[in-house]
Amino acid sequence: MINLPPEPSETSPASPAPDRAPAEPDIEALILLLRRKQGTWMDWGKACLQLQKAGYSPQQIFEATGFEPVQQNQIVVAAQVYLSMLKVGVSDAVRARFERTGSDTLYEFRVLSQGDRAAVAELVVQKGVDSEGARDLVRAVKEYSRLAAPPEKFPQAPGDAVAYFCWNLARQQADLQARSRLIAQGLKFASSDSARQQLEHLLTDFGVARVQQAPRLPFYRLETESEVPRVIPVAGRLPLSRAHLQAVPILQEEEPFGIVKFSGIGAWVPVPGWQVILAAEDPVALITDSDQLPNVPEGPSEPVLVILDRAQRQWDEFSYFVVDQEGHLDIQWFDVPPAKPILGRVVLIMRPKRVLDEDFNKELWQLEE
Repeated sequence: MINLPPEPSETSPASPAPDRAPAEPDIEALILLLRRKQGTWMDWGKACLQLQKAGYSPQQIFEATGFEPVQQNQIVVAAQVYLSMLKVGVSDAVRARFERTGSDTLYEFRVLSQGDRAAVAELVVQKGVDSEGARDLVRAVKEYSRLAAPPEKFPQAPGDAVAYFCWNLARQQADLQARSRLIAQGLKFASSDSARQQLEHLLTDFGVARVQQAPRLPFYRLETESEVPRVIPVAGRLPLSRAHLQAVPILQEEEPFGIVKFSGIGAWVPVPGWQVILAAEDPVALITDSDQLPNVPEGPSEPVLVILDRAQRQWDEFSYFVVDQEGHLDIQWFDVPPAKPILGRVVLIMRPKRVLDEDFNKELWQLEE
């Protein structure tokens, strides 16, 4: 349980002096707010974030308030998304929709840019989309943003982005029922006349388009302890003085990949010496969530480690590449050589190891007699 601070004494000053640091958050008040579920989900998200910044773990917050770690993460992220939308500007209808409910919907917007978040929120409110439908909208808008240029017949995002997504899937469908369902969904969100015409054309054109499928992402999951090396600092070559040994910093690994940071600009991450890693000429690691990658099968999101080789900048249709997407690194697949410069080729995406019993791995081996 969280140890609450003592009650302030009557002699405590009512307010800090101007030259003092800002007052610490009232931990007891934050816990009571969460325990009694006072205020809105935005208040809960801010309270969870303040407790985390004060040094309390999600498990400690759960034990004190009843908010599970998964729920804490959802409302904290959703609150940050909502505030970013307000900076861009949203309508009163969007404010009214999300001020008291909708954290599950806003959580889906985390992978979008600020401008896209606000635009998709407007679309969600206009069309009455629930959180499950919002996930599909986000996926469509995200894939639309990865295109080198907006399709000529689908120029108005985010409505046309969803219409384009439905149109592209519908024209690949041989099943007429599934095809009709996608066309109807596309027409619901289409913003431009040209987008509607493209969808309506599929009602009379029953040809099935053959679209080149994107290759599978090179996922690999750590399975055994021998594949999880540990990073150890090196003091130097003997003979060394005591000062040399004491100068070695204490390293703390960050889960789930054992990343090690130090007091400077930089970090290390342990990666098994697989052949694809050894063959990389200039490997660099990136960290992201699996649901932020393109063409990922449906399933729960988890952190992944993306290894790219900066020396491999030659396009081929069987690989994914890292490019500059409006000032941010983005991982994309291109069926034709891209106009934007390639910054590196993705050689491996590593999932964290599944641990069924973490304490078991820390115990000494016991052999039967």
